[in-house]
This record gives sequence, C-alpha cells and structure tokens, in this order.
Amino acid sequence: MIRLLLLLALAWPGRAWAQEVPLVAALSQNAVEVTTGFTGTSLMVFGSTEGPIGPGGDEVLILARGPTRPVVVRRKVPVAGVIWVNGPSARFAEVPGFYFLGGTRPAWQVLPEEERQRNRLGLDSLPLTSTGARSPGFRAALLALESSSGLWQEDTAPIEIAGSRLFHARLPLPASVPTGDYQVEVLLVRSRQIVARQQLAFRVDRVGTADRIATVAEDQPFLYGLACILSAALAGWLGSVLFRRG
Repeated sequence: MIRLLLLLALAWPGRAWAQEVPLVAALSQNAVEVTTGFTGTSLMVFGSTEGPIGPGGDEVLILARGPTRPVVVRRKVPVAGVIWVNGPSARFAEVPGFYFLGGTRPAWQVLPEEERQRNRLGLDSLPLTSTGARSPGFRAALLALESSSGLWQEDTAPIEIAGSRLFHARLPLPASVPTGDYQVEVLLVRSRQIVARQQLAFRVDRVGTADRIATVAEDQPFLYGLACILSAALAGWLGSVLFRRG
C-alpha cells in the first residue's frame, strides 16, 4: 500500500521535472492537532532520488527538529540518609523539544565526522550548553531523559527503499510532543558528501478543550492550580461517599 502511494504521488505531471533534480521529498501532512485524547501520531516523509539508493549508491538522511525551550536538570542528594532533596543543577538554554534522525544507514557511517558535527547529525552533536553545575553527568542525564520520553530519537528505524529510487520513513510523534513549528531536512549523500537537501515543515497545535486548558494554565496559573485542587478534593469526596454506601 505504501509503495502504491509513493508511486502515485511521484507519477504525476510534475514527475518529469522531479527527475531533473537529484532529490524530491514531501510530508504526508503539514499540521498535527493535539486534543485531550491525543496519544501520539506519526507523519510519513517520502520522496525520490535521481540515482539508485543503497549499497554502492546514494544514501538518504532525515533530520527533524522541534521548537527549543529551556530545561533544568537537577541531581537529587540524600539528607541524613532518609530523604532526598534537590541538589546541584544545570540549566540548558536551548534544548530541542523534539529531535529525530534516521537514514538508510547511520549518519556516522556515511559522512565524515566534521561534516556530521557541522550539520548536527546525531545526539552527540547537539550544542547543549549549560549554566550552573558543569559535570558531564548532567548532559548525559538530559540525553537519557529525552530519549526515554520518545522526544529524541536517533536511528530507531532505517529508511525504507522501494524500487531503488523511492524512499519513505515514519516520523513518530509521542503524546508529549510540544506544540510549535517543526523543521524537517532531507539530505542526499553521495561519496560521503551532502549533494542535495530539501527543507520541509509542519506545525503542531492544541485544539478544542486541550487548547483552552493549556491557555488557562499559562495565562492564569493560580486559577488553574486552584481548579486542580478543587477537582481532586471533589473526586476524593465522591469516592468516599460511594465506598461508604458500598
């Protein structure tokens, strides 16, 4: 089914023009709506190349990045061997809210190290500068936290090839994906050099009840917190009434 969609998408009147350039790519959609029942979704990145892809031919890399935000990583320290409290911390100013890198082969196998670092292809190439505690352990903890949440993904699944010149890949977005503008870059690698690239974009937005709740939480945090406390108290009271009757 996927191969059929790719063939139909590429075999249109613009196909003759598409074969004149080394790389053509597109997204299955350019908008993602987050509702209260959102559990995650995925987009498809697909396209074609002028030459064959695979062993002895071209390679394709897909890099996707979301909006940046500050993140504080804290280390818990024991007090009197009984309780744990917040200890030293490191503040990272511009942390990608989402990062995805996939390819027909891993980037470190198809590009020189300098080129890979210059294009920020790989989690180890992210310029995660911090203030506060300087231990490398804080950077490692940030990498582990973001990777375990599904927001940072590297080489989790290879790009699939169809007909030697068509490619497609799933771009998985977890339920916790942040809202904002996302940039997707498709790179064509030949003889260990990037010979073509195409920029794509999509946007993630909250809609409906989820958008109203998020707006109240950001604009009126006191009222939002009070509403949460009252809701929890009401739920507890109703539960005690029901169990008492039972």
